[in-house]
Amino acid sequence: PRRVSEQLKTELLAGRADGRAVVGTIGEDQVQISVIHPTDLCPNEIAAWHMMQRKTRHLANPFLCPEFAVAVGQFRPAARVAVLSDGGEIVGFFPFERRRLGVGVPIGAGLTDCQGLIHAPGVAWDTHQLLHACKVAVWQFDNLVEGQRPFERYVAAVAPSPVIDLTDGFAAYEQKLRIKSPQFCRDIARRARKLDRETGGLRFTADSRNIGELRTLVRWKSDQYRRNGWSNIFDRPWVVDLIEYLFSTHSDRFGGLLSVLYAGEAPVAAHFGLRGSNILAHWFPAYDTCFSKQSPGLIQHLRMAEETAAMGVHIIDMGTGVERYKQTLKSRDLFVSKGVVARSPSLASAYRARGALARWARHELKRYPSLFHA
Repeated sequence: PRRVSEQLKTELLAGRADGRAVVGTIGEDQVQISVIHPTDLCPNEIAAWHMMQRKTRHLANPFLCPEFAVAVGQFRPAARVAVLSDGGEIVGFFPFERRRLGVGVPIGAGLTDCQGLIHAPGVAWDTHQLLHACKVAVWQFDNLVEGQRPFERYVAAVAPSPVIDLTDGFAAYEQKLRIKSPQFCRDIARRARKLDRETGGLRFTADSRNIGELRTLVRWKSDQYRRNGWSNIFDRPWVVDLIEYLFSTHSDRFGGLLSVLYAGEAPVAAHFGLRGSNILAHWFPAYDTCFSKQSPGLIQHLRMAEETAAMGVHIIDMGTGVERYKQTLKSRDLFVSKGVVARSPSLASAYRARGALARWARHELKRYPSLFHA
């Protein structure tokens, strides 16, 4: 491990400083790469980025928008974007973060449900030369979007990512849901009526601008993490700052979207996600556990689907996970993958071994609940 660490350090320090100067080329086509901080993206580059997303369906997810990269860059000094150019024309963007010992990860790693290189149709890249230009020895991904052919040979596992398809409107979606899960639909309707009757009325806001309600959602979500023995990502101040920054971001192409279900005057369930054009990225759902018997989270999800469909949302991407509600609500699955790209086979093997050791330690700790929670 010490030799591997020294090799990683050597490869990281071998590159030149970031900047607008060309720091690498890719293959015979001489695709040039410059590496910059996300906040240094100029308007023309952001416009080119959006154009690539419009031309390739798999790249339209809000987590792949330039605004998300810029937002992360406000709070993560190690955030970078590799800009790929061919003959003076921009053909791709690779948002990433550098970690210790030459390790690279997707930008906002640990928070994002969609990762990859945003590119013009038909563009290919050499993975080793890309990593060299980015001054990282390995790049680890866990939610790689479909269609990233140069990265496919490094995929170790593929996972489904359920989506709610609202392309034909909410009524068409609801009809299909009633056919697929009739008992579920009856139960949710009954619980909604009961909650409405007992609390003085249900109402729903699709786009709340109340920062206090966002902080209530964060508190509910933090409690959920603790109840389940999971690491609470909101213990990291930069994550809270990022969420509040995205909450304040609104444009026609990108913005944070907080939806809230109220029972009487009190919020009982909420969701904060990212909207990019006609796609809503599902991110942080939570509810008040005092009302858990009435399933406010499920009621909120259905109301959210109905209201956002009316706002022009066609897809709600719920992200990976085997949660029962995702399997019930989904229309179909997209697929994302995980793996490690490395500039040499030995580095890839060492990095995978380190990850396997961490997973083994985590598994062993779970055998001792008091130690695991500590």
